[in-house]
Amino acid sequence: MQLRIPGPTPIPPEILNVLSRQMINHRGPQFAELIQGMTAILKELFQTKGDVFILTGSGTGGMEAAIVNMLSPGDKVLVVSNGFFGERFADIAEGFGAQVDRLRFEWGSPVDPEAVRQALARDPGVRAVLVTHNETSTGVTNDLGSIGAVVKEFEKLLLVDAISSLGAIDLPTDAWGCDVVVTASQKGWMVPPGLAMVSVSEKAWQAQAKARMPKYYWDFAKAKKFLEEKGQTPWTPCLSVFFALAAALELFQREGLPNVVARHVRVGNKTRQAAKALGLSLFPEDSCASNTVTAVRAPEGLDVKKLLAILREEHNVVLSGGQQMLEGKIFRIGHLGYVSESDIDEVMAALRVALPQAGFAGGGK
Repeated sequence: MQLRIPGPTPIPPEILNVLSRQMINHRGPQFAELIQGMTAILKELFQTKGDVFILTGSGTGGMEAAIVNMLSPGDKVLVVSNGFFGERFADIAEGFGAQVDRLRFEWGSPVDPEAVRQALARDPGVRAVLVTHNETSTGVTNDLGSIGAVVKEFEKLLLVDAISSLGAIDLPTDAWGCDVVVTASQKGWMVPPGLAMVSVSEKAWQAQAKARMPKYYWDFAKAKKFLEEKGQTPWTPCLSVFFALAAALELFQREGLPNVVARHVRVGNKTRQAAKALGLSLFPEDSCASNTVTAVRAPEGLDVKKLLAILREEHNVVLSGGQQMLEGKIFRIGHLGYVSESDIDEVMAALRVALPQAGFAGGGK
């Protein structure tokens, strides 16, 4: 099966093999060696000298952890949103009592760093800026480097949802001034859902010491204490996914982060070019199009639900539709993690057959 959704993503055979490993004592020396080695590699891949923690939970859990560790009820936050997951970041912050200003951009358009600058200039009381690096709902990658430079100017905290970017798209955490970066195991990391990985800067620790939002399971201070003093997690870890992530990190080291990023650039370019060759148009502009997920605009006459069903049932290719306001208006091709150009060739061959059956009049080569 060609599982080409934005996550969960396919798992390489060598990683699948370790998922059946027997359990170990998560309070013993074997686990301590495992987590310490994994953490050291993750720091390299996050491109940070700060702390990195592996949390058992989904990416959304990591987003919640970022918020509750950095903020207090009533704090003003600027949430920069241009899609479904930007709105989720805002919803979580509101749910814990933050005063949220949603700086919204049209879905399919990138965040304008100058608009972020203007918003921060208007309200000096903003404590933190929350942004999604790669918006999978629209296939847009935001210019996080420029956004980070603006946030630095105003000396605010920068909390980043990098769930579908880190491990596939270049994100130099320290160089871009990111205080908390969140990613998740089931995206570019090529392992099953179940783990969230977060980085924490020195500035973030200063904020964490003063934050008063309720937290227990997601407490970064507990995670730091257990990791440093015992080589453990505070709460029972998802051991099987730890084993898988450890195997994935070996693959990352073998391929090398620059090569991983370059591979995603190649595959992203191939996907966009191949979609256009079929007579399709992309939802975002090429200049901000993601290298981990391609959002394709549904042309007039195309029944997206029918297309996805034909691909799944007759070609064993699984793609995603649009979310919320984009339902029926786009479909999405995930190409992150365990992916190569040949995978995209298979997807496009299936699309070439299925598109006319779902109402697309054609126009491609």
